[in-house]
Amino acid sequence: MSLLETLLSPFEFDFMVNALIVAVLVSLPMALLSCFMVLRGWALMGDAVSHAVFPGVVIAYIINIPYAVGAFVAGMFCAISSGFLKDNSRIKQDTVMGVVYSGMFGLGLVLYVKIESAVHLDHILFGDILGVGLDDILGSALIAALTMLVIGLKWKDLLLHAFDPAHAQAVGLRVRWLHYGLLSLISLTIVGALKAAGIILAIALLIAPGAIALLLTRTFRAMLLVAMLISVLAAFFGVYLAFFLDSAPAPTIVMFYTVLFIGAFIRVSVQQRFVTTEHSSN
Repeated sequence: MSLLETLLSPFEFDFMVNALIVAVLVSLPMALLSCFMVLRGWALMGDAVSHAVFPGVVIAYIINIPYAVGAFVAGMFCAISSGFLKDNSRIKQDTVMGVVYSGMFGLGLVLYVKIESAVHLDHILFGDILGVGLDDILGSALIAALTMLVIGLKWKDLLLHAFDPAHAQAVGLRVRWLHYGLLSLISLTIVGALKAAGIILAIALLIAPGAIALLLTRTFRAMLLVAMLISVLAAFFGVYLAFFLDSAPAPTIVMFYTVLFIGAFIRVSVQQRFVTTEHSSN
């Protein structure tokens, strides 16, 4: 077999083609949302929501409704309840999230071990991107299109809200709607990522692109574009390399992000040291 045939061999399998398509579709809304989450310091929020959807998935299985419906309802319930508790108590937001979301994940685990599942709910935890079908592709495409449309229309309002909520409210923006709208999009994208990365690794896809883009860019427009480019590359080559490494695609994607982050960090550090040295010499 020639080198070219070897490189193209993953595309001979339908499950690999489907996995590559879903990975790219999932990566686009994740990249856009990651920029806002990094600016707002919401890494813990993304991690919490990703874990909180688990009981929704289990309950959806028990009552025989689509997993995505149960996951989205659970994520929104936790987002709204944590916001209510923060606004009506002296407890700080990170403490509220720690209690509410860990409690929801614990509930999901209790329900999970009590049912006899005919399907592998482990795939919800760790992903099953090699088992996606046409319905999963269409669902991911719909979520990606909806998220990109909303952000395309409201990115300036969301950006102002991320930097200065008080100023956003002063100029007449509906801060509460922006807050819960962003949480809704986060919950929705996590639902879309369940097949691709699972609950455990979804947070990496939701934070890493924005973190890397923040290191490499100076404007928010550029940050959005670079985050999407990085996310698509990581998703595609993570799945592609997993074929040759005989590894699980989701962890391979996360490792790809890790390498990119380390490379971006080293590049920025070297540039800063060079600038500092140049100023010192002058």
